[in-house]
Amino acid sequence: MVTKTEESQLNNLEIQVDNGGGGAWEYLSLVRKLKVRRSDKVLKHGLSILNDSNQRSKLGAEEWTLYEQVAVAAMDCLSLDVAQDCAKALRKRFPESKRVGRLEAMLLEAKGSWEMAEKAYTSLLEDNPLDQIIHKRRVAMAKAQGNISGAIEWLNKYLEIFMADHDAWRELAEVYLSLQMYKQAAFCYEEVILAQPTVPLYHLAYADVLYTLGGLENVQTAKKYYASTIDLTGGKNTRALFGVCLCTSAIAQLTKGKNKEDKEGSQLQSLAAKALEKDYKQRAPDKLSQLTTALKSLTLS
Repeated sequence: MVTKTEESQLNNLEIQVDNGGGGAWEYLSLVRKLKVRRSDKVLKHGLSILNDSNQRSKLGAEEWTLYEQVAVAAMDCLSLDVAQDCAKALRKRFPESKRVGRLEAMLLEAKGSWEMAEKAYTSLLEDNPLDQIIHKRRVAMAKAQGNISGAIEWLNKYLEIFMADHDAWRELAEVYLSLQMYKQAAFCYEEVILAQPTVPLYHLAYADVLYTLGGLENVQTAKKYYASTIDLTGGKNTRALFGVCLCTSAIAQLTKGKNKEDKEGSQLQSLAAKALEKDYKQRAPDKLSQLTTALKSLTLS
């Protein structure tokens, strides 16, 4: 994750380069280091270096890193001729490189040559079955073609090998949600929370899925994860505060007052409601009456 300091540094350097103040290589290096996508800027400033023999010669071995970076940026910007030229230069310099082969397969993707790209990726995986990037490219390719079932299949195969990749678990959860496969999405978020237990957004997403699934047990668990989201954010997550109120009301309806946690639940709901009212008074006072009406309806239901 890019920190605010790093983002500020990158933005300042970008402004400097855009205004002719120099530092193009430093900017491109920082983009790579932070793993951000600023493809139009990379294409523009990368080409300015590659097209200048004096600047290019100063890079030494890093010249080829820049060729690869510009090629990927060119594909993002649909400048496929530029990407093709970069790939040719790299292939000439590294005729046996699997990394260049992967870049060429990505170019086939960009051209929409799906079958040829799939064959290229399959061939590359035969030589290196643990190439994470190629596995991810297959997922991306399936999604690009609208083949959601294929994306799920490739993601599951990927996670059989790389089980600790929480980003992949999160992506799979989002794909399942798009298909309203909530139980499968819930399982994925459980894996994500195990990997990163202190990230509040994952607790919130898991709570949302459980609340959507419904049923007493799911709603009770959802309330706990809404509460943990509130705890992790210092009480500042509006969605989680609403979630606690909704879950408490739903639990009361499902148990018809027979739940032993009724007293505790009503106290938690009261605290969440007060936090919401305070937040609305500060940020949206004109909506406060609507909030009050909504909270009353939950209490009465």
